Amino acid sequence: MSMCKPIGLILDTRQYPHIGLMQKISYLDTRKENIMPTLQFDEKLCETCPTGACLVKCKYIDLDKEQAKAEMIKISRGEDSVVFDACVTCYACEEYCKRGNHPFYLITERREEKGLLTAPRAITRQWINIGEPQGRYKLGKIGKKVLSLGFVPEFLDMVSGKLFEDIMPSFVFGQEFFCNVVYIHFANTSIVKQRLPMIMENFRELGVDEVVCLHDECYGSFSHLAPAYGIEVPFRPIHYFDFLYERLQQLSDQIKPLNIKVAYQRPCSSRLSSNKHNRVKQIMELIGAELVEREYQDENALCCGGIYAMLYGYDFANDVQEKNINDMLKNGAQYCVFNCPACQNTLGEKVAKRGIRPIHIIDLCKMAIGDKPLPED
Repeated sequence: MSMCKPIGLILDTRQYPHIGLMQKISYLDTRKENIMPTLQFDEKLCETCPTGACLVKCKYIDLDKEQAKAEMIKISRGEDSVVFDACVTCYACEEYCKRGNHPFYLITERREEKGLLTAPRAITRQWINIGEPQGRYKLGKIGKKVLSLGFVPEFLDMVSGKLFEDIMPSFVFGQEFFCNVVYIHFANTSIVKQRLPMIMENFRELGVDEVVCLHDECYGSFSHLAPAYGIEVPFRPIHYFDFLYERLQQLSDQIKPLNIKVAYQRPCSSRLSSNKHNRVKQIMELIGAELVEREYQDENALCCGGIYAMLYGYDFANDVQEKNINDMLKNGAQYCVFNCPACQNTLGEKVAKRGIRPIHIIDLCKMAIGDKPLPED
């Protein structure tokens, strides 16, 4: 059996001495029979919907209730729709739909069927290749409960110290365990449907019972997208917000209130786990950080703009980012707290230039318990 040619990011484990049991092991064969799951979507739920909220609430298209319902029925039947041109892949309609009928997944499926890709094919293929299993994954000392780092190298530096001492070094990292949800942005649902069952099988072979997902997208994939397609998840996914909240309660005697004002940058993928969003406020309360009230938060949150810049142009992305940052400044935020490292990479420098400190929520929690120094003014 020939090995796939290595592409994408390859990590030198010597850079991460705090993960002493990290090891490079043999290639997991993910080239199994393709199983293409089917989306569980019910057109009747759209026909009888009392609000049409999935599209009525959309920030990027102007439709009333009846128009919204009519467009969703068109999409369901495979007909053309104005939504295909207007959708910016922000995921929000998945949260707006309180009937659990998965409008966003359906929109992206229909786009792919019609060849209405959101980016040039070369860019789409490049991104798909980055997430392709390469046999270069890394495992720690696997226990029944494991940290999933997805394929996000920033997490390797974060999973140290008191917050993680009870679970490390039980972790997985690499494309073989990466959820691939990002490809929905590219109207490539088929890639997700092809790879996700393989990922589930890789976790099954490890024999784990619980997976703490540090990547918000991975939790959304395991808890929301997989059930939407009838894909069995052989473990209990845990959002790292729940993990952090529990650990902070256990370490409450070591918390020194930060006494700062923060704005939270909500990632698009958190629309798939909206029931975990309330943890942000609870965590901020535990560590003595005031979550400022602002226009673009909660259901009305704006994306970081990273995908927008690539798919729809820098002018559009900059406009969204400026509105977002101005909103943070207007309401007195001193820090911009990130959930997703990709969002921080996209928006961090821009908020810093405007006088707001960018920080990941894990690092903020470490500051509160003394595992990370407070920045000097």
